[in-house]
Amino acid sequence: MALFGTDGIRGSAGSANSLLNSELVHAIGVATGIVFKGQAQILIGRDTRKSGVEIEQALVAGLTSTGVNVTLIGVIPTPGLAHLVLTRKADAAIMITASHNPASDNGIKIFGSNGQKIADELEREIERLIESNVAAKTKQQGSVLKDENGRNDYITYLLSTISKSLDGITVVVDCAHGSASTYAPEVLKRAGAEVVVIGAAPDGENINKDCGSTHLDLLAAKVLESKADLGIAHDGDADRALLIDGRGNTVDGDALLALLALAAKQKGKLPGNKIVATVMSNLGFLNKMRNEGITVEIAQVGDRYVLEQMLAHEIYYGGEQSGHIILREFATTGDGILTALHILELIANGEAKAENLSEVFSSYPQVLLNIPVTDKEKVLTSADLKIATQSAENELGNDGRILIRASGTEALIRVMVEADTQSKADVIAKKLADAVESASNA
Repeated sequence: MALFGTDGIRGSAGSANSLLNSELVHAIGVATGIVFKGQAQILIGRDTRKSGVEIEQALVAGLTSTGVNVTLIGVIPTPGLAHLVLTRKADAAIMITASHNPASDNGIKIFGSNGQKIADELEREIERLIESNVAAKTKQQGSVLKDENGRNDYITYLLSTISKSLDGITVVVDCAHGSASTYAPEVLKRAGAEVVVIGAAPDGENINKDCGSTHLDLLAAKVLESKADLGIAHDGDADRALLIDGRGNTVDGDALLALLALAAKQKGKLPGNKIVATVMSNLGFLNKMRNEGITVEIAQVGDRYVLEQMLAHEIYYGGEQSGHIILREFATTGDGILTALHILELIANGEAKAENLSEVFSSYPQVLLNIPVTDKEKVLTSADLKIATQSAENELGNDGRILIRASGTEALIRVMVEADTQSKADVIAKKLADAVESASNA
């Protein structure tokens, strides 16, 4: 039973026929409780999805049946829960979220006592225990408590990581009707910024709907309309941030990482002059870093893999184009609110200009296509797709690159094409998408 993807367990939720039905979630709770042993303390947090409450209840029932003591944090950003597992000295933490997915989905991310997502080996052990129906054999009873101070403790910590007031900066923040809704606006206001808030009225079903980091048009329009300095877009669990600069242009994770790394290098605070990015990072970003004397270690997609590279090479800055930025001095996972604060501090210090953040490097035209498939492995091993890919690579030569991979969280094949012109990237991406669809239907 393969349940875990690149970012925990994720799938449909909210009904008996969903992947994350009460029976399976209870079994996940039992298996997790056994892995972390009886009498352990495990924190549980969630985003704003309606299904989160039911999943929380099923998890609690499973965990406590193994003797685990559970502390409920309530609605909190994923990085906030990762922070609290450290400060509370808990044995583990479970976040109920499907991140940027629609409200019909939900998911489970598990963190160890070190605040990092658990290793693949532990995920496989949890899957093995679920398959063995171990839930039928547990009869212990752990306790359940509510933590009333987690929200304020996390907000206070975020504010402690910057030393410059954001007074005089106006920002629009789009909270995606998710976990950021009662966190990001308060953090920004307490830091001194003038804040315009959108996407902060969660009703359990509107998370990520036409807003947040996957739908930036609304934020861009609001930035220009309100004459704000910049905009900040979070996803459902606020572990990522994408920005809109003062001219209405998107500032993606590559640009955010470049801004932070260049500022750190200039101050002599970039250990080894190294950062970590992923296979999705733009060629323009990679060229800029090389020209600035910054070495980029490349990880596979997923902020857990970025962190693994950071730890292996003693690197303190890493991230993904999607907006997961890890500032290892302050966090063990991607943190959208933390990232936004530190970009705003650069602006407050005069180290960056809000109106042209997106121009930190010249991007290669890039096309990203997501193609629904029923069998990801079948498509990726297709001989016809390999031929199409080789043909496309020959056409690009040294003027671009191609990446075709399976989504770790959805039934999709992702096609990325970079080229020296937009038209060339569009044409080649369309050819490869057609080849993926043909392989899927074969």
